[in-house]
Amino acid sequence: MPAAAQRRTNRLFRTLAVAGTGAAVLALPLVGATSASAATPAATTVSTTPAGYPNTLDGWIRESLAIMKEKAIPGTYNGIYRNVIRESSGNPKAINLWDSNAAAGIPSKGLLQVIDPTFNAYHVAGTSFDIYDPVANITAACNYAAKRYGSIDNVFGAY
Repeated sequence: MPAAAQRRTNRLFRTLAVAGTGAAVLALPLVGATSASAATPAATTVSTTPAGYPNTLDGWIRESLAIMKEKAIPGTYNGIYRNVIRESSGNPKAINLWDSNAAAGIPSKGLLQVIDPTFNAYHVAGTSFDIYDPVANITAACNYAAKRYGSIDNVFGAY
């Protein structure tokens, strides 16, 4: 290596040493490496719904929206998400044991806190009959909200 290049390299290493390890780690691939390769991450298994959506709040909402589109039930991702977070914080097994419905013996259940009679009346064909099933709960609640308020997007409090 020519003397000028050696001085630049030494100066770079001194600068990196003074700057700290974080900078050195970031700069190391630049010094002396002609190619880089990253470690291959271990394969992870992502749980999905029977319809192939991720088995997460995002997937449940997206699957519900697909069903709602087929059945001409209005609603948007943001409207559903906003109401789910307010009603259950995204917990599909949530149950309200303290409000007037619970006092009457019919507690609100699931992501959108639906009572059994409402779930049964607004159940959407093709979804589960389990009120705790996230997709069935969202879709039935959106069907109810569409009939009562025009859309789940128009719901900003208990409904």
